[in-house]
Amino acid sequence: MDEVKNLDTEAVFATLTPAEAVASLREALAGDFDPSNDIPRTISDVTAGNMIFMPAEIGDWVGVKLVGVSVANSERGLPRIMAQYLMYDATTLELRTVIDGAALTTLRTPAVSLAAVEPALNRFNQPVNVVVFGAGPQGTGHADTIADVLDVELADVCFVVRSPDQVTADVHERGRVLQAQTAEVDEAIRAADIIVTATTASEPLFAADLVKLGAVVMACGSHDPHSRELPAELFTSAMVVVEDLSTVLREGGDVVLAISDGALNADSLITMKAFSNGEVSADPDQTLIFKGSGMSWEDLAVATKLVGKA
Repeated sequence: MDEVKNLDTEAVFATLTPAEAVASLREALAGDFDPSNDIPRTISDVTAGNMIFMPAEIGDWVGVKLVGVSVANSERGLPRIMAQYLMYDATTLELRTVIDGAALTTLRTPAVSLAAVEPALNRFNQPVNVVVFGAGPQGTGHADTIADVLDVELADVCFVVRSPDQVTADVHERGRVLQAQTAEVDEAIRAADIIVTATTASEPLFAADLVKLGAVVMACGSHDPHSRELPAELFTSAMVVVEDLSTVLREGGDVVLAISDGALNADSLITMKAFSNGEVSADPDQTLIFKGSGMSWEDLAVATKLVGKA
């Protein structure tokens, strides 16, 4: 067997730009692969928390992400989530590459959001205002990916957090930091062209009437059918794009709860494959919502591009 390659955190971010990660996902969607055929992930409880097993197969590769979530790791000064990504030859199932799973997740999650909404981004022909709820790796990752993908400049970037005093310097370098649930946040939302929610919230983060028509909203904070970051009323007149119909109806609380509240019809949901490939187009004056909860194929699509360039 050939020597197994290892791509650590530094190698992941040095090898692939955010825009290239977005392109890798859209390339996968443009091919024969359909996310509805993705292999379901498995979550098992263990003493420290839980283990997540996320296998996928696309083309010449089989990949699997092994994720450990230890709820007490923050008290130990360790990351809450540990992960490795294993790449296998699809024919022989020989292990070829091991990738730092946390770095891969940090790169691919915002790339998924942008790949899902990218066909609608041409509605912005002036500098845009961006509001991001959350200032962790996914919050900053979304800000970086938006900046790398958009053809226009960012006029203003705001990170909304519960504890501004705990925000690190790299977040302040990217934009303003605002205290959650303040008049200043409401003002920023009213002006926002793009809104990202990347939090652990279980209840809506803002009121629907603050969001202007034509805004693009990306929600990626949860994969729990009982939790939501967005208010149901926001879905009433919006176009809603999802990774996969069965996945979102099983895991996407924002969508599940909006349907149960009568604000959204499941038959109106658009898959990101259909939207990305131009089978459905968006009215530039209509609010666009993308709800993602993460799927196994997304890691493999980005990992394949990483392996090809490394």
